[in-house]
Amino acid sequence: MRLLFPVLLVPVLLGVACAAHGAAAASGIDAMRWQRRVVVVAAAAADDPRLLAQRRALAGWQGAADRDVTVVAVVGRVVEGVDDTAAALRGRFALPPDRFSVVLVGKDGHVALRSGEPVGAAELAGAIDAMPMRRAGQR
Repeated sequence: MRLLFPVLLVPVLLGVACAAHGAAAASGIDAMRWQRRVVVVAAAAADDPRLLAQRRALAGWQGAADRDVTVVAVVGRVVEGVDDTAAALRGRFALPPDRFSVVLVGKDGHVALRSGEPVGAAELAGAIDAMPMRRAGQR
């Protein structure tokens, strides 16, 4: 029984940790407005080579935290990173269900970059650094 208590406590601690991260951890993209920039990566299937390349490019991006970036993946009908549905995100950002897409959404909700190919961290950083809100925040 000694081991059971710590195991049962883990979900509670994880819930507290997620709540501490704020609305971005468990709500929709609308809740991130004015707080976070969002990179939406969409693909038809998890084994799409462009999706895998995009995940590798974002995995080592050191500047994402400094730029208030949240990554959201829409793979088929599965969404990672927010509670929005795949259909809602595909409709909102015109993401074709059968093609790969990357969309960078600014804190104000506008689409700042759109690509049908993987986008490198340096290109995303450059697009973000050119945004008026980012430039104002660096002063």
